[in-house]
Amino acid sequence: MARFIFVSGGVMSGVGKGIATASIGKILQSKGYKVTAVKIDPYINVDAGTMNPVEHGEVFVTKDGEECDQDIGNYERFLGIELTDTNYLTTGKVYQTVINKERNLEYDGKCVEVVPHIPEEVIFRIKKAAKENDADFVLIEIGGTVGEYQNSLFLEAARMMKLTHPKEVLFVLISYLPVPQIIGEMKTKPTQQAVRWLNMAGIQPDMIIARSTKPLDDPRKRKISVFCNLSEKDVISAPDVKSIYDVPINFEKDNLGNRILNKFGLRTKKNSDLKEWRKLAETAKASKEKVKIGMVGKYFESGKFILMDSYISVIESIKHAAWAFKKTPEIHWISSQGFEKSRASLKSLKKYDGVIVPGGFGKRGMEGKIRAVEYCRKNKIPYFGLCLGMQLAVIEFARNVCKMKNASSREFGKPDDDFVIDVMEEQKALLKEKKYGGTMRLGNYSCKVFPGTKSFKAYSSSGIKKEKDGSLLILERHRHRYELENKYLEKLVKKGLLVSGKNLEKNLVEIVELKKHPFFVGVQFHPEFKSRPLSPHPLFKEFIYSCIKKRA
Repeated sequence: MARFIFVSGGVMSGVGKGIATASIGKILQSKGYKVTAVKIDPYINVDAGTMNPVEHGEVFVTKDGEECDQDIGNYERFLGIELTDTNYLTTGKVYQTVINKERNLEYDGKCVEVVPHIPEEVIFRIKKAAKENDADFVLIEIGGTVGEYQNSLFLEAARMMKLTHPKEVLFVLISYLPVPQIIGEMKTKPTQQAVRWLNMAGIQPDMIIARSTKPLDDPRKRKISVFCNLSEKDVISAPDVKSIYDVPINFEKDNLGNRILNKFGLRTKKNSDLKEWRKLAETAKASKEKVKIGMVGKYFESGKFILMDSYISVIESIKHAAWAFKKTPEIHWISSQGFEKSRASLKSLKKYDGVIVPGGFGKRGMEGKIRAVEYCRKNKIPYFGLCLGMQLAVIEFARNVCKMKNASSREFGKPDDDFVIDVMEEQKALLKEKKYGGTMRLGNYSCKVFPGTKSFKAYSSSGIKKEKDGSLLILERHRHRYELENKYLEKLVKKGLLVSGKNLEKNLVEIVELKKHPFFVGVQFHPEFKSRPLSPHPLFKEFIYSCIKKRA
């Protein structure tokens, strides 16, 4: 029988509900329970695929091709599991399902209403996630903050579940306690107000995770306990920590895991005490020697602020790989548009141990990225191209090595260019009709990795068994609609581009490399989606290893 833990936010967003949810799951896992997690986004968007990454953060892709909020990535990384479309809900997805059911006469002629039919659909999907994942615990993060009308129907679903399953449902509130500089005292009033909003929705939180810049003191715990109607022991201190991987360890200082189990009348099945996790956190703290990585992108500038959420999975993958070598990653954000204004600025790339060009869409900044790729190729700087980064590496090679001056991509090139990167045939009709949503190659696709390549070496070290022909067969996640155009492949290979991985079903190039280079690898997929703190992705490990060698 599954238990359900709903996690909602207080009066301020961006305080780490996703990490808190993943951390609760990690703690319950360490006590011997099987855990899954569901993210609910209060958007009319059917999925996260059409959302601006600067505003909303990274679009994470599951193995079955669902385009999700970045918190699904946090759940996968912390819990070491693979989730599916069942684990992600949006307002748009739920409404679309209910409307389709009504059109298909699945409500037997009833008047279909917002309440109860929308909350009932939400409950159905949550229970489906529990069943499909055979979970002991389902953690459900409700996006947004309390008091917003956008997520009121999801809170209503949570209330209805508590009514019908009172012993199987728990509510956790994540609330921020500000410390105004001019006053110097931690204030509990926003948390009190958040609890009142929850009470108005018919929900009483069973636990409050108190986020702040500093640890919670006893007077504040007592105040929250009295005014928010719960035990002091159920107020969990959650101060800012150096690394997100410290969060589960910090929660356990307040005995969070056992408090949750006690409320459900359960006991610890086994207790790993987060041993491996604690070891990882200690390694991250103890690693002093740096490895400097330059990230050339365009999705991190918002006014005068630098936002990293657009590339969160790439950042975490770099950390995982660097920690495996007991190194501290130092990531520098480089705007590709700066290279378009000044070629001289490309010299700044020499100070990095390695350069990554991550995924992206659109014309802006592309020429600057291509110049960065060229500089890394010529100056033997370890280069790792992810999805778009692979496509730009092919374009750069075609232009400057194969002397195809008009080599480009159909995504941002001119009509008479040589499209060495082109759209798949089956997508052309959809794009012509401007149907962009869901027109990409998404989720897991197989790739045959050929012997004698850096990619083969990397994947071999991760313990993947060889096929009969000596190659390796891997599964990686995709999110793109443009591919290397095969009609140019012979010309590219003749000049030295090495194809080290292919999808045989569709005859598509998945990985390209250069032989006489410390590390120059471009992949059509997104390896960052499969990296885990305790199991770094093999290609990121090989890249970081090359960076360390260059630094040495």
